[in-house]
Amino acid sequence: MKFTASQIAAYLSGIVEGDAQVEVDNVSKIEEGVPGTLTFLSNPKYAPFLYTTNASIVLLNKDYALEQPVQATLIRVENAYECLAKLLQLVASTRPNKTGIESPVSVADSASLGSDIYLGAFSYIGENSSVGDRSRIYPQVYIGNRVNIGEDCVLYPGVKILDDCIIGDRCVLQAGCVIGGDGFGFAPQAAGDYQKIPQIGNVILESDVELGANTTIDRATMGSTILHKGVKLDNLIQVAHNVVIGENTVMAAQVGIAGSTKIGANCMIGGQVGIAGHIQIADGVHIAAQTGVANNLKSSKSAYMGTPAIEAKQYAKAYTVFKKLPELYPEISHLIRERNK
Repeated sequence: MKFTASQIAAYLSGIVEGDAQVEVDNVSKIEEGVPGTLTFLSNPKYAPFLYTTNASIVLLNKDYALEQPVQATLIRVENAYECLAKLLQLVASTRPNKTGIESPVSVADSASLGSDIYLGAFSYIGENSSVGDRSRIYPQVYIGNRVNIGEDCVLYPGVKILDDCIIGDRCVLQAGCVIGGDGFGFAPQAAGDYQKIPQIGNVILESDVELGANTTIDRATMGSTILHKGVKLDNLIQVAHNVVIGENTVMAAQVGIAGSTKIGANCMIGGQVGIAGHIQIADGVHIAAQTGVANNLKSSKSAYMGTPAIEAKQYAKAYTVFKKLPELYPEISHLIRERNK
């Protein structure tokens, strides 16, 4: 389906600069733009491409000052990145959703299925489990016993949800997620071996949670591992038993969180961050990629870097000195020799 610049601007409450009737039917990256596509500029790193892109329409922030003429039609908006997301959501909503039950599937007699669901081939739903209205269960999904899945959820191929777990409304679980696997609990014995501690809790995902591919959320030893409303996790993230993650916290790939840690709301955590167990992280904390968090982070809305984690400004000052150590070492050695004469 094609849309004109004027139609897109009206939908986004934007302002057109250029040919209001130019049409697009796809999107593109600004550095790879081709005629008939829409692109956007929000990161200053890509600003030079604004003047060379062959895309027909560019979404641009209202306050962006041009340095030279632009070939493309511009649509000025308050926030180009947010508006692009809004457009992509519109496009995605126009695509038909699968419905119906394919064959073969295995659904326990005691399970409850909502209306207008999709249940893909080779999927399994256990005893006393329920799936809410309009949810989509793709092929080869395993849903254990006494699992509750809300409305409008999407479980992509290969997702595993084990016994007693609860999934809220509008959750999206990408391929290969495992929800409710055993937590890593072993008691050391006098003989040097380990006794497994049974993990009898569950996992609760509140509404609007999205998990990336192959992310794992372990069940609690007792009680619940909880991801509160709006949490977004990237691919390949490990969340251990009894962890609690606050509302609207986001994490990039390969984060590992040890057991019983409590993470606040609206935190942003970069890739490959390691977080020790039994600690607390305040609301609104930002943690840079590859940071190692070993202790509580109590300062709300602060940024942290390094291993062990320290406040980002302090880390930047320390790193400035660290980089100069090879140059400083000969001078320090010379001063020590002079002192010892």
